[in-house]
Amino acid sequence: MEYIALDVHKKYTWARVENAKGDRLYESRLQHAHGTIKNFVHRWSAGSLVAVETVGNWYWVVDEIEAGGGKPQLVNARLAKLMMGSVNKSDKLDAKGMNRLQRTGTLPVVWIPPSSVRDARELPRTRMVLSRQRTQLKNRVHATLGKYGYTVEGASDAFGKKGRQIVAELMAKLPPHTEQALGRVLDQLDHVGENLKWIEAKMMEVFAPCPQTTWLKTLPGVGADVSHRRSNRGSESPCQEITRSLLTFAARRIRQLRLR
Repeated sequence: MEYIALDVHKKYTWARVENAKGDRLYESRLQHAHGTIKNFVHRWSAGSLVAVETVGNWYWVVDEIEAGGGKPQLVNARLAKLMMGSVNKSDKLDAKGMNRLQRTGTLPVVWIPPSSVRDARELPRTRMVLSRQRTQLKNRVHATLGKYGYTVEGASDAFGKKGRQIVAELMAKLPPHTEQALGRVLDQLDHVGENLKWIEAKMMEVFAPCPQTTWLKTLPGVGADVSHRRSNRGSESPCQEITRSLLTFAARRIRQLRLR
């Protein structure tokens, strides 16, 4: 079995391979293209450990490693750098450092969720993005009305049915271009709201409750959207996944306190 370390970038990956004795077997750059990493991993012994740092584009890299017969290891990049003890940073040094941690069994790895779970997580992540956009648009409406001394009064929710009627009446008092611009903002707000409703409905289909989600919802500020997790479609049940997530968070927090 070989130890493979991949220092992944946006357009290329620096790959280094060592044997159990620490001898370098391979070191070079791999240009990114679907199938390149899979074919590279397939060249080595089946089940070889392949280390990948937690970069933004690790999803497809892990898929290729698994397709090539390797065993991916998702590395905590910040903790690994501290353990390497290297002041300088380069592709070669990072890959070599990960190889050394692999051979000594001290590589700080994190759990890799199954492909189906990784896919489902895009729903709540997208909901977070759209929620921020909705807040920005609402703030824009209030700011625009405030420039001309208007506030939405007489409605608990400025963007509910009654509140929108009041906003429409106030818009008629604005200068023409400001009124037109604010109308486009409200149109965009409606569009974002429709997308949020679709995502939330899809989340209710995909995610299933379990005892852990019930406990989480007892915390202040935690609702169904936060507490729901993947239903029984992956290699773990939702309860097992949440338990693992909580334990991982607790362990990470303990390590951070120790490093201080």
